[in-house]
Amino acid sequence: MTTSRRPTIGVFDSGVGGLTVLRALLQRIPDADYLYFGDTARLPYGSKSAATVAHYATGAVHYLQDHGAELLVIACNTATALAFNEIKSASRVGVIGVVEPGAEAAAKATRRKNVVVIGTDATISSHAYQRALQSKGVAVREKACPLFVPLVEEGWVEHGVTEQVARIYLSEAFSDDARDADVLVLGCTHYPLIKPLLRRVAPDHVNIVDSAESTAHAVAEQLRIAPLHSAEESEKRGVPRLKFFATDSAEKFKKMGTRFLGRPVEEVEHVDLKE
Repeated sequence: MTTSRRPTIGVFDSGVGGLTVLRALLQRIPDADYLYFGDTARLPYGSKSAATVAHYATGAVHYLQDHGAELLVIACNTATALAFNEIKSASRVGVIGVVEPGAEAAAKATRRKNVVVIGTDATISSHAYQRALQSKGVAVREKACPLFVPLVEEGWVEHGVTEQVARIYLSEAFSDDARDADVLVLGCTHYPLIKPLLRRVAPDHVNIVDSAESTAHAVAEQLRIAPLHSAEESEKRGVPRLKFFATDSAEKFKKMGTRFLGRPVEEVEHVDLKE
């Protein structure tokens, strides 16, 4: 079997959370090169209007395309939830968001057709996961967990405080008509870092679906269905080339990014996108 040329995949997020998606992509598709854009100067996106999020995201997407991205992954749940259609329209290449793959994986995993989705206020109030899951005949309980992001960014992934917060959130989420729910969807890219803790706290019968892993699976499927082909000769397969771009402090991005990616983030290029 002949090997096709290495694709270049662009990954976009409002900050460092999307590095958990990049981490899953690296595990799933090591034979690719990656460009990661973190719009750290303008986060959080959750407090912005859908029009503003669409404006920011399309600017970043154009930047990634101009730097050679042949497929785009919107690793930001908020941007996917609020502006996916606008991003898709503005893109010259294929675009995959995190919501649909997460919903698809949850619909396949649930036997009881009853799912709990946790995420940030913005993602939950957009009801993007709810719409995606209901269209697949699945009942959904949504629960915003706003304290998780600051706790994860503080590095408190195994802290007693985080566990206590998780117990309160999940007991509220899995109550009443959601008591029977058998799947928990992590609808925020920060949450994979506390997956072991959530596994301990969630009811035993519950499967956890990580939308970062589901998205990496969807990208792998897309590349298999429609390989990014070129007339150029096959390049040697080797270590993935990683390039990082951030709109705020490169140093801060390196420090926090290393924790999210699970490997050193060495070179970060500062980008100043014009408003």
